[in-house]
Amino acid sequence: MLPGTGQALKAAAYAVGAQNQKNMFPLQAWAVHGSQCNITKNVCNPPSPALLLPLLMPLPAAPQTVAVCSWRSGAALRRFVGHEREVSKVTAAPDSDRVFSASRDKTVMMWELHGTSGPSQRFLGHDLVVTGLAVSPDASQLCSGSRDNTVCKWDTETGECLGRAAISRNLVTHLCWVPGEPYVIQTSEDKTIRIWDSRELQVAHTFPAKQHIQTCCDASQDGRYCLSSSSGSAGEGSEATLWDLRQTRNRVCEYKGHLQTTTSCVFLPRGPAVTPSIATSSYDSTVKVWDRDTGACLASLCLEGSGPLVSLAVCDSSTLLCASFHSGIHVLRMSDGADPALEEVAAF
Repeated sequence: MLPGTGQALKAAAYAVGAQNQKNMFPLQAWAVHGSQCNITKNVCNPPSPALLLPLLMPLPAAPQTVAVCSWRSGAALRRFVGHEREVSKVTAAPDSDRVFSASRDKTVMMWELHGTSGPSQRFLGHDLVVTGLAVSPDASQLCSGSRDNTVCKWDTETGECLGRAAISRNLVTHLCWVPGEPYVIQTSEDKTIRIWDSRELQVAHTFPAKQHIQTCCDASQDGRYCLSSSSGSAGEGSEATLWDLRQTRNRVCEYKGHLQTTTSCVFLPRGPAVTPSIATSSYDSTVKVWDRDTGACLASLCLEGSGPLVSLAVCDSSTLLCASFHSGIHVLRMSDGADPALEEVAAF
């Protein structure tokens, strides 16, 4: 590890692996809090948040490449090359310099943020595109999910597959690891949300099936709740749902207001606002912030000309990143006060 890179990498959120009309995955984002590296000088500057993303649409070159960018300036800090087809998901391991990417080439790769441009580990075993990634809190294990109906568990040091579980029609759309717990949340095209016990790679709980495909999930930092989001159109479906993880394991709240598929859902860190909040993005080109407990919409922003929105990433208590089909990454700011508002402050 280079000097000054002891800052933890803290992943916030990333996009659903939806496809556009060219059969490619759209631009996706994952926020990383760590040290900003000056690659040409091979030294590190003071810690600065960065953005991990595949170089995909709308960036025309190298859709098999993963890039680490500064979300403050949009400058690319690192590029990782190794996949043979489009990258579908990206994630970062907490408290380490490791980042992971999944691809339509059926593989998962691990990269060292301050290592070479090639992968430090490859995970081979899925039969179709890999559509979900989740890293354990200690970064020793990785779970992956695919359209081949399987969830796999891997040793990140050796690349060994430690377990493989298949469920009929379980076309995985997203995975997230519950902080501080051995549990992994998974959403699926079969309209269900499953809790996996990673120790034996067995389903510990399945929430009641929704009416539409579940596109994304997120877990709260305290491990008490998880979110899922739904596909939909013309105002049907398209909701996000809050679920209890510890006590009743029931549905707690729903967030309705998007007109098309809700592609991403994230818990927001507690900032100046007193109210616990969540955020969602949608194919209807809007980002919405909701009161977690009441379901009231606190703020909404339409990004005109952006096309479908596919990803949200939390940078800090007032800053969100949003990835789009047509206009790249948008930096959004949440204002303080009794009447919060979302505004776009930059794009790249």
